[in-house]
Amino acid sequence: MKIREEAGIHVAIIMDGNGRWATRQGLSRVAGHRAGVAAVRRTVESAPDLGVRVLTIYAFSSDNWARPAQEVESIFWIIRAFLRLECERLRKNGVRLEVIGRRDRIPRALLREIENAEKATAMERTLHLRIAIDYSAQASIAEAVVAVQGIAGEVTAERMRSIITQRLTADCGDVDLLIRTGGEKRLSDYLLWESAYAELFFTDRMWPEFEGSDLVAAVYEFRHRERRFGAVPVLKASSMLVAETAQ
Repeated sequence: MKIREEAGIHVAIIMDGNGRWATRQGLSRVAGHRAGVAAVRRTVESAPDLGVRVLTIYAFSSDNWARPAQEVESIFWIIRAFLRLECERLRKNGVRLEVIGRRDRIPRALLREIENAEKATAMERTLHLRIAIDYSAQASIAEAVVAVQGIAGEVTAERMRSIITQRLTADCGDVDLLIRTGGEKRLSDYLLWESAYAELFFTDRMWPEFEGSDLVAAVYEFRHRERRFGAVPVLKASSMLVAETAQ
């Protein structure tokens, strides 16, 4: 099933439920994270035909450092393996990869893999895949504010808003659709500025269970929602004609 839109949309996903899925299967939480990699692959492969031009996925939040050290280490190992093993596939499929978030706290081996994958896929244009690692939306907004303070001249609130928006969305645009798996209904410090007018889609599906058909369902619902961005909806010409005829 193909749903194409000329401009394309930005879809963000909070990949929740790996650990709970694994527990229900009698497996370790790390096994759940491994299973989640297959769901990432399915989603990346399905996205372009659904009109998705930017896909941002939440791999590791800044708050996740509070998890057991062994689990954190395993997550980084899994991300590193994904980048190493999938880089060529991403390139052949026209996927440009970018990692957002802090880079000063992650292992050097992972950092090298990130840099290699970003360099290898830099010219691809079919899909822009952004992976959030050691990411905090509040921190990214705070950093943008600090950057604005270094600009010469008076910075009004409106100009500050414009500059921060440009800094955070210049390369990816605002989020159009935000999906969260795993049954929870919160944003968890994820793309808060960019998601100001995003449509939210929550599903009870655990992330390892997420299929291409689930992405189709989310995008289909998104296409049928009325997005007004605070304005009054504009009547279609045919509806206005009917109204005038009835008077």
